[in-house]
Amino acid sequence: MKSRIPLTLAALAIALVPTAALAHVGAGSVASFSAGLAHPYSGLDHIAVMIAVGLWAALKGGRALWLWPSIFVAVMLIGGALGMAHVPVPLVEPGILASVVALGLMVALAVDLPLWAGGAIIAVFAVFHGHAHGSEVAETLGGAEYMAGFAVATASLHVTGLAVALSFSRLHMRPLVRLAGAACVVLGVALAIGAV
Repeated sequence: MKSRIPLTLAALAIALVPTAALAHVGAGSVASFSAGLAHPYSGLDHIAVMIAVGLWAALKGGRALWLWPSIFVAVMLIGGALGMAHVPVPLVEPGILASVVALGLMVALAVDLPLWAGGAIIAVFAVFHGHAHGSEVAETLGGAEYMAGFAVATASLHVTGLAVALSFSRLHMRPLVRLAGAACVVLGVALAIGAV
């Protein structure tokens, strides 16, 4: 059991390492499944939020383990379709930054909301993330492939958050999950003020 601790910590560290790529608009190809699969790993905001959804779902437990990540991916795709169709959604970038801080706080404070309320919060933020990326792609088969890859990568980040939180809980290290939430909050504030 103890041999898993370094591996889990390494996975968490890799997920939180800054990258030089841009998270939105014009950051690479947006016309293939592989580009969509790679893109979520290029933006700290997206990485942090997706892992935070997994962490929070694991803290909640029960049906949240699969429902909250599923809600995020499904509603993100709806937001992506709105973006692809050029349907305006107000405050997308501020909404994305708010999602980093808010979901980080949910984890850091171990907020225990009813299943539906947590799902609603996650859905609102998912629209912003989906729209930001959907507005970058064309209404073509390549654009649809890109969003499919994007959804798979997003789900993999949710699973990373779930796996880390569940591993820490089994090892009686749940405070580290909350610490990861606090790190997400700090990152969100840093992104908002342009320090990162």
